[in-house]
Amino acid sequence: MAGSKVGSLGEYIREQRTRAKISLRQLADVSGISNPYLSQVERGLRKPSAEILQQIAKGLRISAEALYVQAGILEAREAESDVQAAVRADLILTERQKQVLLDIYDAFRRENEAAGVVPGGAPAGAAAADGEQAHAAKEGKQV
Repeated sequence: MAGSKVGSLGEYIREQRTRAKISLRQLADVSGISNPYLSQVERGLRKPSAEILQQIAKGLRISAEALYVQAGILEAREAESDVQAAVRADLILTERQKQVLLDIYDAFRRENEAAGVVPGGAPAGAAAADGEQAHAAKEGKQV
């Protein structure tokens, strides 16, 4: 079972490298890992340590956490929103920039949840109040 996880890790790394449009040799150079070892990781023949995964993540400019989850070192978090996934997948942003954006996004979401804002942007009570007003207007009453 661990072997299949390692294989899927290698496939994931290869997919990320392909998306970044960098060669195996280029990734080896920027991550400081030997080309043969990196090739073995991609083919699922080696199980890299957390430190090696961090170096690979840095070379790919992706979250080390994503590689840790693929390797089975970390449990997967709750499902990401499309916004979070897009930020994490952006190849131009640095890890620091991604983290700042995600922190701000999370802060806005927590703020809205605390204020009772429902999807669509209205406060939770506003939708019900609007519905009551519309019903009252239909009946010819004032609210």
